[in-house]
Amino acid sequence: MLVAIATGVGLKHKIREKIAAFNGHIQIYNYDNNNSDVSVVPVSLEQEFYPEFKNISGIQHIQGVAAKAGIIRTEETFEGIIAKGVGNDFNWEVFKEFLIDGKLPDYTGELNDEVLISHVLANRLNFKTGDTFISIFFKEDDESKMPNQRKFTITGIYDSGFEELDASYIFIDIRHIRHMNKWADNEVGNFEIFLDNFDDMEVKAKEIYGKTLSDLDTQTIQGKYFRIFEWIGLFDLNIAIIIGIMIIVGGFNMITALLVLILERTQMIGILKALGSSNWSIRKIFLYNASYLIGVGLLLGNIIGLGFIGLQYKFRMLKFPNPKEYYIDYVPVYIDVWMVLALNIGVLFLCLLMLLIPSYVITKISPVKAIKFE
Repeated sequence: MLVAIATGVGLKHKIREKIAAFNGHIQIYNYDNNNSDVSVVPVSLEQEFYPEFKNISGIQHIQGVAAKAGIIRTEETFEGIIAKGVGNDFNWEVFKEFLIDGKLPDYTGELNDEVLISHVLANRLNFKTGDTFISIFFKEDDESKMPNQRKFTITGIYDSGFEELDASYIFIDIRHIRHMNKWADNEVGNFEIFLDNFDDMEVKAKEIYGKTLSDLDTQTIQGKYFRIFEWIGLFDLNIAIIIGIMIIVGGFNMITALLVLILERTQMIGILKALGSSNWSIRKIFLYNASYLIGVGLLLGNIIGLGFIGLQYKFRMLKFPNPKEYYIDYVPVYIDVWMVLALNIGVLFLCLLMLLIPSYVITKISPVKAIKFE
């Protein structure tokens, strides 16, 4: 049960983290952008909520970004891309884990041509760290005009395992997009907000929407990638089914064990009844004994289960045969104290509840027949 919960919840958390790394938990953008991945109408950085949401709690970080569609062209091939412009406020923490070669770009100084590209695009275009390439960006307002060209140098290659996103996104200095779009230095395409607690996303999105200007809209990653979140939502059902089956199997095993204990102690039950013991007092003896057995089982189960989870967390022994289907190459695990306590208390309670039924057999045992029983 612990392994089922740890792997199911761990996979959910990992997929959510990866999607949030590219989009934040909540996005604020201009209505005129029409939910597009490409930034068309800019938003000013001079907002009450930037760089910090002071009147809404639970917000971890906010950053201004911009995106522009383009093409990377080489002598042999070309690939369509979305260049994501980021600045000094961008949260690179998650991408440190994704980085597989080179280093992360540094956009704190003067405008530079450093770019972070995905492993998928690097393979398709036969790029490596240190290579330079030319990108072509069309003008969204008038495609008949000459496109913009920019030359970039690959400083790092990342691999999030999320091929759907890796195949599109490269990361560049946001000032390139501002220059190409002729925006002011204080304008961005949209804001990305990271929350302390993912489960508060819908509530916080409504609060944020209420605190922003009328020409701004909000969107959660759950709404943007609803199919993926519907899929990972099924993990909870799978976990519940597995735990339910295990509790039923464990409960029936304990019922069998208790019936065997009662059968072995039939004469003792008869003697206790003859001495005046009540049915409930005798039933409690067997229930206490069964509780001890359940406790030993829970102790061993916790040691083995948590030990396995700890080994998997540290050494990542179990791998997915097809990482593309799960957006990650290893089986992630996640567990906390409250999960362990809730599971143990729930199992103990349900098993003891199920044991009340076989213990009722004691009330039907006749003292005379029980003493003669061999």
